[in-house]
This record gives sequence, structure tokens and C-alpha cells, in this order.
Amino acid sequence: MPIEVNGKSYETDEEGYLVNLAEWDEDIGKALAEGENIEMTPQHWEVVNFLRDYYNEFQIAPAVRVLTKSIGKKLGPEKGNSQYLYELFPYGPAKQACKIAGLPKPTGCI
Repeated sequence: MPIEVNGKSYETDEEGYLVNLAEWDEDIGKALAEGENIEMTPQHWEVVNFLRDYYNEFQIAPAVRVLTKSIGKKLGPEKGNSQYLYELFPYGPAKQACKIAGLPKPTGCI
């Protein structure tokens, strides 16, 4: 099911994840966030950009426990906790944030 952004169509899988990761940009991220009913703030973008960097380094989307620990190390304990991340991404920080970041669904997410 493709999404339309700025007059161009982008292919997504049956769960709404971007098929071609290389096509992602902030406008696509905003469109994916809209589909998730998320109003993007600088805090949201901080997590999304962290995930994209993580994926570029390790070639895998982290599960929520790894995400929480990694964010805590890089951004501080006030951001590296489940409560903070679930406030930003209520349907699952790893799953929902990865979708907005144009990354594949993390392994272990249902």
C-alpha cells in the first residue's frame, strides 16, 4: 500500500513500513507519523534520528530493550527509559519509531 508524499508515491509493506529504506527523508517521516497520529516534535526527531544512526551502524532495528538502553547511554537516563519513549510513541517506541524512521520492523515486535 503506497503512501503519497509531495506528489510522489512510495511503496510500503502490508504493515505500513517503507519498502525502500534509501527513499526516506523527513517529509516521508512526517507522512508516516501522520498515519500513526503522531505530531512530530524535536524529541520525536531525536529518537528517529538516533534509530537511523543505529541502523546505519548495526544494520538492524533495535528491539525496545536495546533501544531504551542505547538511548540512555547516548541521550541520558531521563530519555533512556520506557516511560519517556512510550509518551512519544504510545504504540511501541521501537515499532512505531522505526516505522516513522523508514526502517524495518524490529525483530521480536508483534
